[in-house]
Amino acid sequence: MNEEEYKPIGFFKKIWYSVTKIEKYPAMAAEGVGRAISYCCKIMAIIAIVIGAGMVYQISNMVADGINYLQNDFPDFSYKDGILDVQTDEVLKISPENSIVGKIIVDTKTEDNATINEYIDEIEQAESGIIILKNEMILKNPSVAGTINYEYKTTLSNFNISQFTKQDVINYANSSGIIGNLYVNVFVAIFIYSFVMYLLTTLTNAILLSVLGLLTTLFAKIRMRYIAIFNMSIYALTLSTILNIAYIAVNIFVPFEMQYFQLMYVAVAAIYLIAAIFLLKADFVKKQSELMKLVEKQQLVEQEKENQKEEEKNEKEREERRKKDKEEEKKGEGETPEPEKT
Repeated sequence: MNEEEYKPIGFFKKIWYSVTKIEKYPAMAAEGVGRAISYCCKIMAIIAIVIGAGMVYQISNMVADGINYLQNDFPDFSYKDGILDVQTDEVLKISPENSIVGKIIVDTKTEDNATINEYIDEIEQAESGIIILKNEMILKNPSVAGTINYEYKTTLSNFNISQFTKQDVINYANSSGIIGNLYVNVFVAIFIYSFVMYLLTTLTNAILLSVLGLLTTLFAKIRMRYIAIFNMSIYALTLSTILNIAYIAVNIFVPFEMQYFQLMYVAVAAIYLIAAIFLLKADFVKKQSELMKLVEKQQLVEQEKENQKEEEKNEKEREERRKKDKEEEKKGEGETPEPEKT
């Protein structure tokens, strides 16, 4: 791995590498678990922003529809000194399909306990709902056993409200300050909840995925530290997370349910991780083969050097012998023979 690969990789480049360049997984994993978790947090923040914006969009539509219904279809009403008067002789009932709070029953004329009990039975069957009576509101929430009663006089006195009309409620609901605060509070609450839940879920998936990666390394007979496998698991979840963001975004405008989406979410990440491990294995084998060839080449060079040294040594010895022979020949030619005695 060269020096450039050890340089920190930017967030958006990591997204690109995680989806299109599996061979970069080892380099990203080498940056450490801190950078991997930081990358995961940034991805989860994007999901939380999409969900928060989607909820604000949906609630804004609900508020607009609610104000429109209240202004055009709901009868006039007024409240004064603890008594609410809806100016209609009929009991108003809104089905759960047309309400975000369940079934709604409005009857400000009755004081009969039997009739009120029938209304309570209706909203309990619907699991959630509101009964609006003359002097109180009865609330049924699926997370709470039984019903909760709120007297108007006691509740509204805490806000210093003693009277209002239908138009007052419409004006209050349309005020920019109220709407703005509502949307900001909803966005912040949804963002925090979504960020925490998706982060915990993603880290859990990364741990489970890393176990699969560990088994894959054993099968591939390649040694890797577990923390490196965990880091690679986080990056392997990138494409699945992007698909999840797209799924959430589309559902904001066109609600639908995709079967086996969670299975696809895990399967795509598993494919990326396993592919990265086997690619690392192939790269390791390739580098090992190149190293063996380099060693063999180095050995051959060393052998040639040894042979050359041996040849030079032998040539030197031969040269020395030739010089010695020439010296002996010259010495023999320089001697004069003695004359014979008669």
